[in-house]
Amino acid sequence: QDALELWDASCSKNDNGKGANNSQEESETATQQLIRQQKIEKKALTSLTQSFFPGPLTLVAKAHPTIPQILMANTGYVACRSPSHVIARALIDAAGVPIAAPSANKFGHVSPTRAEHVMDDLGGEDVWVVDPLLGCLERERKEGNGNNAGVDEVGDNNAVCQVGVESTVAKIEMYRHDATEISGGLLGSVSVLRHGAISSRSIQEALEKAGLAQYFIVSDAVRYTSEEVNNVAPGQTVKHYSPNVPCFMIASARQRDRTLHEQVEQQLTQEERDILSQSVIIDYSQQLSRYKEHSLAYRDLSPEGNASKAASQIFDTLRWSESIRGANRVYVPDLSGIAESANNSDQ
Repeated sequence: QDALELWDASCSKNDNGKGANNSQEESETATQQLIRQQKIEKKALTSLTQSFFPGPLTLVAKAHPTIPQILMANTGYVACRSPSHVIARALIDAAGVPIAAPSANKFGHVSPTRAEHVMDDLGGEDVWVVDPLLGCLERERKEGNGNNAGVDEVGDNNAVCQVGVESTVAKIEMYRHDATEISGGLLGSVSVLRHGAISSRSIQEALEKAGLAQYFIVSDAVRYTSEEVNNVAPGQTVKHYSPNVPCFMIASARQRDRTLHEQVEQQLTQEERDILSQSVIIDYSQQLSRYKEHSLAYRDLSPEGNASKAASQIFDTLRWSESIRGANRVYVPDLSGIAESANNSDQ
């Protein structure tokens, strides 16, 4: 409910109008049509928040007039998310108000999934970090207890982000009331501005469940801009979530091929072997396993091809690659085909 109060349509005072039949709708005045759109927009926001809050979905919608401009990046829209992590929720409860804050990492760098990642980026700044492991680790050191079961238990539950990747960012935008006649009955759109843990299909299904699918089109609107452009969603600049080591994708044509796996020695040139010897490979589903023995370091996010497991480890693994001494570059497999398939599924 607190989230709904941040958006303009959800706070509309024109929420008591009665529905009209088809013949009445055809003769609606502009004001009546606007009221109808506001009601449908509010219902859409309510259904999506009920379906995915708390969780990894950030919703962007027209901001209520009381929202400060600094929170809208001069776009007129405001984004809101309700995290599910127990520490984040405890912090929000203690604050008693919605919290507006930037991500806890340097701009453009890999997002943190552990408190230690925040300290790596911002340890020299005046910041406080809520770390569930600090107390356990200190107690273990004082007691000289080599049993880290307590630490592991707390770490599994609280210390690491459960999803491991960014939230999906979806923007709800209503069409101009005088344009609905040419939009085939559609009243608005839900645009996915950043891919994340919630798929487009899941958003579509939530709208269908609420009886709103006929009013909205769900589409992919991911774009990449320069740092000077004001965006309503994060993660849209050309360089974002990037490790400090240059990262390259290996084309699918040079990925796993079991018939050629035994011939790698003959296929790789000396120059390629030299490059691999100074490179970290971050793999998925063993796509680059043929290069493992030639690399400086190798880690497979999920040898069995589990997308959820891989996603939960990707940012942590990117930061791990920065710690490998002597690494000049990072190689990852091109998974564009797999990613497109996953975005249209429940993964």
